[in-house]
Amino acid sequence: MSGRASHLARRYAGKGESRSGAVDANAGLALGLVISTHGRHCLVEAEGGRRLICHPRGKKSEVVVGDRVRWQPTPGSGDEGVIEAVEPRRNLMWRQDEWRSKSFAANLDLLLMWVAVEPVFSEAQLARALIAAHAAGIEAAVVLNKIDLPAADTARARLAPYRAMGYEVIECSLKHRREEALGLIRQRLDHRATLVLGPSGAGKSTLINACVPQAQAEVGEISQALNSGRHTTTATRWYWLDDGGSPDSALIDSPGFQEFGLHHVAATDLASHMPDLSPYLGQCRFHNCTHRQEPGCAVLAAAGAGNISPTRLSLYQDFFEELSRTRW
Repeated sequence: MSGRASHLARRYAGKGESRSGAVDANAGLALGLVISTHGRHCLVEAEGGRRLICHPRGKKSEVVVGDRVRWQPTPGSGDEGVIEAVEPRRNLMWRQDEWRSKSFAANLDLLLMWVAVEPVFSEAQLARALIAAHAAGIEAAVVLNKIDLPAADTARARLAPYRAMGYEVIECSLKHRREEALGLIRQRLDHRATLVLGPSGAGKSTLINACVPQAQAEVGEISQALNSGRHTTTATRWYWLDDGGSPDSALIDSPGFQEFGLHHVAATDLASHMPDLSPYLGQCRFHNCTHRQEPGCAVLAAAGAGNISPTRLSLYQDFFEELSRTRW
């Protein structure tokens, strides 16, 4: 457990003071890591590896997986506590559905977007993920699984623009070349908190189970602790990688959601988070160009010259329209 404790201590050493230099009144409280949440309950791992159920103080207080929190024991209870404060976050990720947007993970080092040759992945979902990571200042990489299938070249062609933008695209076949695939992935996980996401059927669950053999047991343990039954099957969860790698390496699994939330990104800033569009910003005739139909638009000219793919331009314009009208 010493590696886990150091993970907390190293990231939050010296956090007893606020950003203004004032002493934090909660600095004397115990430090913990939120490893799973469900409604108003969450499972917190304290330094030393002890796990307990905690409840945030205040009706509107929300915590997410990856939060470092200050907590104190609930009087008369040996395995429950109250979260008094959330430590400053380095970053925060959002998810959204048809009705709302909600934060779900914080303090990430790497986003690993897991797609496969089959089933055919959604480029809109991939683009959302990468935009969200860029906006949050999180490194991102794409994994293309099942490259042994006949349609591999088609999938590679769809990902070619992302390679050209500078994104790392890792190719593997987790089912047929398991050790090779795990070797490629694991070397990128050391000393990092990595959020891994992907559509159903892409092989992400196989990765989680391979990297974290005790994952299913932990799901049951968390479900029992939170008394939340089936609901934890779609909950975000933090798993330590205890298989001989760095003791402070972790995978965060968040199954079962539709889209990354982009509501916190201003429509006018959207292009700056898309590496194929951003080089042309500031070159348009109009300083407030939206890159949709204005004359003298450098982005549209680049697309016309073949330097920006039609799919990517279309995605940008769709997202711009969405962010222009959305008020969550």
